[in-house]
Amino acid sequence: MSTVTNLNRFRKEKARAERRAEADGNAVKFGRTKAQKALEEAQTARARATLDAHRRDTPE
Repeated sequence: MSTVTNLNRFRKEKARAERRAEADGNAVKFGRTKAQKALEEAQTARARATLDAHRRDTPE
């Protein structure tokens, strides 16, 4: 006699695996570490400060 299989369990496991694979793909595509975000923010702030320091004020 064969054992009873719960098809819902297999369906849910397959859905979880698909979501996990999609999440991994998004992490590779969009994910950045906290350190990378902080570095980029610091570089942007430094570039903005450099541009502001070299700005010429027009006499009015």
